[in-house]
Amino acid sequence: MTVIVTGGAGFIGSNFVYHMLSAHPDYRIVCVDCLTYAGNMSTLAEAMKNPNFAFYKTDICDRDGIYEIFEKEHPQVVVNFAAESHVDRSIENPDVFLRTNIMGTAVLMDACRKYGIDRYHQVSTDEVYGDLPLDRPDLFFTEQTPIHTSSPYSSSKAAADLLVLAYHRTYGLPVTISRCSNNYGPYHFPEKLIPLMIANCLNDKPLPVYGKGENVRDWLYVADHCKAIDLILQKGKVGEVYNVGGHNEMTNIDIVKLICKELGKPESLITYVADRKGHDMRYAIDPTKIHTELGWLPETKFADGIKMTIKWYLDNKDWWQTILSGEYKDYYARMYGDRK
Repeated sequence: MTVIVTGGAGFIGSNFVYHMLSAHPDYRIVCVDCLTYAGNMSTLAEAMKNPNFAFYKTDICDRDGIYEIFEKEHPQVVVNFAAESHVDRSIENPDVFLRTNIMGTAVLMDACRKYGIDRYHQVSTDEVYGDLPLDRPDLFFTEQTPIHTSSPYSSSKAAADLLVLAYHRTYGLPVTISRCSNNYGPYHFPEKLIPLMIANCLNDKPLPVYGKGENVRDWLYVADHCKAIDLILQKGKVGEVYNVGGHNEMTNIDIVKLICKELGKPESLITYVADRKGHDMRYAIDPTKIHTELGWLPETKFADGIKMTIKWYLDNKDWWQTILSGEYKDYYARMYGDRK
C-alpha cells in the first residue's frame, strides 16, 4: 500500500506521517509538501531515516509535478492535509488561500482520476460551519449543519469540500472528508494559540489574547485526530463526511491561564489586544457519527494533553526556537537538497 500525504511537513500532516509509519510499517508513505513558511522539514528528520518514507518538495498546484509523482509512486490512497490554514493570514492575503486550498485540491483529484486510486481523503475543518453562540451550550456542529463560513480561510476550505463531493458525484471518485476541531500537540507551528503562549511564557514575553478571550474552541489532541483519519481510511463509507471532535471545550483565556500555571509564570504577562475581524465565538463538534459508525472516540483529555504538549515544547526547544529565528527555512536545502 502506497499512501500520499500532502502537507506532511506541517503540524497535523507530520503527526499523521509518524502515525502511519508506526501503525502500518508495511505501507510506503510518500510526503508531498512545498515547504511554505508552515512546512518544517526538520519535523520529518526521523521519518527520512525510514526506508518506507519518501519526500517530494512539490506544490499541489503544480499539475505536472503532481502527475509525475503519481506516475512514479502509483498511490492507492491520497490524504490531503496541504492547506493554508491561518485565519489572520487569510484576512491579510486571501489569494494564496484560494489558490492552494481550492485549486490545489482540484489538481490532486484530477491526478486521482487520471491514475486511479482507492481513496481520496480531504482533511477539512469545523470552521466551515461558522460559529455557535456562547449562550447556547446545547448546540453542536453535526454533519448536517449548513456551511456558513466567516473568513477567507474557512470559505476556501468549504469550497474544497464541495468540490470533493462534486467529484464523487460527477466522476465517481472514491472520497471521504473529515472535519476536525482545533488540534494541539507536538510540532504545532508557534503562531497558533497554544504553542505561541508556551513559547512566549518561556521567554517571559507578553501573551496576546484577542478581545476578552471568551472565544470557545473544542480542542482535539493531534494523535487522536490521526487515529480517526486512519480509521476513516480503513472503514469509512465513500462519499461521507465525518466530524472529528475532542469533547474538550475551553475558552481561550482559560487555556492561557492554564499554561501560565503549568509553567509557573504570572498572569500579568497576559495582554488583551484588538479582536480579530469576524472572529467566531464558539466551535463545538458532535462526533456521534464517527463514534456510532466507526467506533472512534477521543482518548486524550485536555488536562492530560496540555501537559504532554507543554512537556514536548520544553523537551524540544531547538525545534521551535529555530522557527522563531527563521533558521528552519534553510533546513531542507542544508540537509536534503533534492533528495527523494
